[in-house]
Amino acid sequence: MSHPETYVFLDFDGVTHPLRDVEDFRCLPLIEQVCREFPELRIVITSDWRTLYSLRKLAARFSEDIRPRVVGTTPLILPKNGSSFFGIREREARAWLEKHAAPSARWFAIDDAPGNWPSRNHLILTDFKHGFTAEDADRMRALVRAIRDDAWEADKPPEGRAYWPHLMLGGSSA
Repeated sequence: MSHPETYVFLDFDGVTHPLRDVEDFRCLPLIEQVCREFPELRIVITSDWRTLYSLRKLAARFSEDIRPRVVGTTPLILPKNGSSFFGIREREARAWLEKHAAPSARWFAIDDAPGNWPSRNHLILTDFKHGFTAEDADRMRALVRAIRDDAWEADKPPEGRAYWPHLMLGGSSA
């Protein structure tokens, strides 16, 4: 059974490797492992690295079998003032969808900065000190299954903190 494409808006620093650590992409194999389980996933780079490197160079970071599924980078939207930083990556993602897919396309983001994504139910929040972990992989699998089963409501707030547990709302970031 074929499933509609689902776009994964992927950050690097704090996700594919811990923030302010060796930029060795040590967590990327785990993200790729989940992507292999769900052939409908397409990756769009949201990382600031997109301003320094071409899509070809960014895609080269991925395993050979995943590279064809790295389909783009989000446009850079420059904030006009300090308050316009909130939600900037989500605005960039939605601009990408408008141009390359459809505004109603299925998508989620993997990022370590919750302020980038006001639509929390679209976010798998990583702990920047660890990057993408086995627990994040489990959340990603659950989210993709819910999207596949039409059991995920894009505009409904998530129950509890299913996809973004690292917020300092009584949760632990251990």
